[in-house]
Amino acid sequence: MPPLEIPREKWIGRVNEVTLGGNGRREIKIGGESTLPFLHFDGSIPNRPVVAIEVQDREPLDWPPHLVSAWGEALRHPQTWAKKAVEFGADIIVLRLRSAHPEEGDTGASEARESVDRVLSAVDLPIIVLGPEVTEKDNEVLVAAAEVARGQRIGLGNCVEKNYRTIAASCMANGHIAIASTPIEINIAKQLNILLCDIGLKPDTIIMDPTTGALGYGIEYTCSVMERLRLAALGGESMTAMPMLSDVGNEVWRQKEARFTEGVPPSWGDHLERSIIWEEMTATTLLGAGADIVVLRHPRSVEIVKGTIEKLMVRV
Repeated sequence: MPPLEIPREKWIGRVNEVTLGGNGRREIKIGGESTLPFLHFDGSIPNRPVVAIEVQDREPLDWPPHLVSAWGEALRHPQTWAKKAVEFGADIIVLRLRSAHPEEGDTGASEARESVDRVLSAVDLPIIVLGPEVTEKDNEVLVAAAEVARGQRIGLGNCVEKNYRTIAASCMANGHIAIASTPIEINIAKQLNILLCDIGLKPDTIIMDPTTGALGYGIEYTCSVMERLRLAALGGESMTAMPMLSDVGNEVWRQKEARFTEGVPPSWGDHLERSIIWEEMTATTLLGAGADIVVLRHPRSVEIVKGTIEKLMVRV
């Protein structure tokens, strides 16, 4: 009897490989896959998915107590927070310029420059800088961040349809990566990539953020869109071939399962255990859908997710 032949997919496409960091800063490469997540037998996965830890430019006042206690005094200063994130195993630091939001401080370009410079000086990991998700403020603080980090190939987001020209121009002028953020819809994600490439950004300087839904809050739809983007890329559609980022912690820790200790059924169990499970399960689910970067908040979640990635990257 002839040996059993295992059927294999023959993909014609490949995810773009994107490099973050450089110029004296540690480099991280993401993307480059020629197969679906962790299906090593169908193609190559040259770069493992990575875990980023979120750092904010101001002390968060709305985090639940056990998330605050995991970081302690480090939360008061972004540079100290970033150093602690390195100790906890971060591959990338995601600096969120939250204080620039008009309702949370309304800080501007000078404060953004100072925060970015402090974090860049404190750690040698690659950096992604996210604005407050208010277009006018994003333009102001991200342009400032890009200038401070010139040549160090940081990520800049959110780059959306309303401001993509400004962010793309800043990326091209300063040698950075655009984080293209869109609602959970494959055609809108593809269209923004086309617009960015049409004005001069190279495909290997774009990372997609197709928006994340937490466990129990639209994660199935998120997975569906991410899987369709990855299938299109492997099928040869170049404008869907950008690696993907999932902002997991930001989404998970605003849901009641992770936040609340009172007014919930006893069957929900221990609050700390439940919230870590919520973050870890959301992250691992989205890794299976194609995320190349997951952004987390709790150190224990980081440990669990990194361990899961290690196991999934073993080729058997």
